[in-house]
Amino acid sequence: MSYSHLVVEADGASRGNPGPAAGGAVVLDPGSGETLVTVGKLCGVASNNVAEYRGMIEGIRAAWGISPGAKLTVFMDSKLVVEQMSRRWKIKHPDMQTLAQEARELIAGGTVTFEWVPREKNARADAAGNKALDGGVSFLEP
Repeated sequence: MSYSHLVVEADGASRGNPGPAAGGAVVLDPGSGETLVTVGKLCGVASNNVAEYRGMIEGIRAAWGISPGAKLTVFMDSKLVVEQMSRRWKIKHPDMQTLAQEARELIAGGTVTFEWVPREKNARADAAGNKALDGGVSFLEP
């Protein structure tokens, strides 16, 4: 099935900040609210902000794997990443500059908007990142 619009909920988790880290994301059908894909990606030892970026990038990749070129709305509880990706805040940290560049190359030519949500509205993405950390393995599940 092809979708014209998908929702990505993304988050990151780091135990120690920096410490063992992973990004997590879910891709949703905005019409039905159905979860289409859940992804968790290990980041090695990293900060929570780096893990947030990784969750967002992997969520976008997963969404476009389902429906290439679909309009995406990315929800995150990281005000920092949302503001940086919306180009309202500067990116000073070198690791985050690299990840932001990777993300911008990934979304080039697409329609992607970033919106901040409170942490309690981002539980599915948080659970995906923690599942990767707890299991010690990256995953992509329908």
